[in-house]
Amino acid sequence: MFSSLSSPAQRSIGASASSGSPCTGPARAYHEFYQDDFRPRGHYLPMWEHIQRTGQHLLGDKAREAHLALHTEGVTFTVYSDSDEGIERVWPFDILPRIITASEWAHIEAGLKQRVRALNLFLKDLYHGQRCLKDGVLPPELIYNGKDFCREIMDIDVPHDIYTHIGGVDLIRDEDGRYLVLEDNLRTPSGVSYMIENRIVERRILPEFFARYRVRRVEHYPALLLQALRFLSPRGRERANIVVLTPGIFNSAYFEHTFLAKEMGVELAEGRDLVCKNDCVYLKTTHGLDRVDVIYRRIDDAFLDPLIFRSDSALGVAGVINAWRAGNVALVNAPGAGIADDKAVYTFVPELIRYYLGEAPILQQVPTYQMTNAEERAFVLDNLERMVVKAVAESGGYGMLMGPSSTPNQRAEFARKVQADPRNYIAQPVVQLSRHICYLDGELESRHLDLRPFIIYGDGIDVVPGGLTRVAMTKGSLVVNSSQGGGSKDTWVLAE
Repeated sequence: MFSSLSSPAQRSIGASASSGSPCTGPARAYHEFYQDDFRPRGHYLPMWEHIQRTGQHLLGDKAREAHLALHTEGVTFTVYSDSDEGIERVWPFDILPRIITASEWAHIEAGLKQRVRALNLFLKDLYHGQRCLKDGVLPPELIYNGKDFCREIMDIDVPHDIYTHIGGVDLIRDEDGRYLVLEDNLRTPSGVSYMIENRIVERRILPEFFARYRVRRVEHYPALLLQALRFLSPRGRERANIVVLTPGIFNSAYFEHTFLAKEMGVELAEGRDLVCKNDCVYLKTTHGLDRVDVIYRRIDDAFLDPLIFRSDSALGVAGVINAWRAGNVALVNAPGAGIADDKAVYTFVPELIRYYLGEAPILQQVPTYQMTNAEERAFVLDNLERMVVKAVAESGGYGMLMGPSSTPNQRAEFARKVQADPRNYIAQPVVQLSRHICYLDGELESRHLDLRPFIIYGDGIDVVPGGLTRVAMTKGSLVVNSSQGGGSKDTWVLAE
């Protein structure tokens, strides 16, 4: 299943390079489209037979049509260079969908609901009685030294005890096709707008594919999100006034912020558009101040309230944490939720599931080396050329060493970083992502991919049937991030 590399304790370890640099992994990877060298898997046969009948050349016309549609609709993302200058590009999209069977999805959905429920209970406990630390489920120093643990919000009672309103959990498949959790995204997970746009474009240009399948919807995500946000309103669902709080037009996910605000029919606001008075939050409008009940914030904790966190922040709203503490506004996701997706805490999630729910984890995850463990740290430092080393609070490929493609100088630099701050790093050997066919430059070629399903926690827990499939467009690469050359596919979940 994983690399044969093992720790002194004979631990079986694996990892994905989904947010790292290009690297060719082991020779064998699970192929989601083909069951062998020539035959597609059963659920892909209707699509494959249609392609054979109509001819592969028509896919080229469809691909050009898809790119034009995305360009016309302004579906873009921002790539940042080393000089921090942003370059806006059309969203990269492969027209051949990834298909997940109903039985596969039932397993994924159950596992995601279980995981989010346990992580939410963990956050409630952590910011109140801290029973999990007292019972030794995880070491207190792991939490207290975590960058995303917010002492400032201790003992705040959040609406309906929900911290993880919106989650994006990254999944990969091992060599046997099993879905494994790679990491949790519980701060401000992004990508859902691209999931929806992928589906809109796919339906427009390939209706003949949909005619052969019963595909579950993803376009209702904004309605589910709005329903969950209304549920949190301190003044009740009917009176709920909701805003999406954005850092502004220079943020790489600004397209998504505007998309969701428009689809939900709520205001898109920057920090300067809001003001706090008497522990309530108000939106500045042309007819005066309008009270706000729920803030779906797309800015990080550190910039949320200059009175509590970074005093130099011009992105947040002074006083919003006190308003939240007073119960006059709901913040989505809750400040402090980031400690639950810390990559070092990730190692303990199976134990947290057992501890809070009394259940065995439904979804397995990638085992990980803790750099705070002296024995494991020594082993990793002796094998850096075979490791992926990640900073625990970073994402998007930042703060990472891809050992197999690194230079001796880069490994020496990371060794110094790990030695100086072990809590800030974890390590995993490389394991291949699963593969799928893509239509690229007139040819059908296999590329590696992962999956980010989205979970909404409101009156109940909803897992949108699909997710954002991210694709490494470069041959042999394990990079799926759009900012580093990755692309995407529409993700189909079949109905029963």
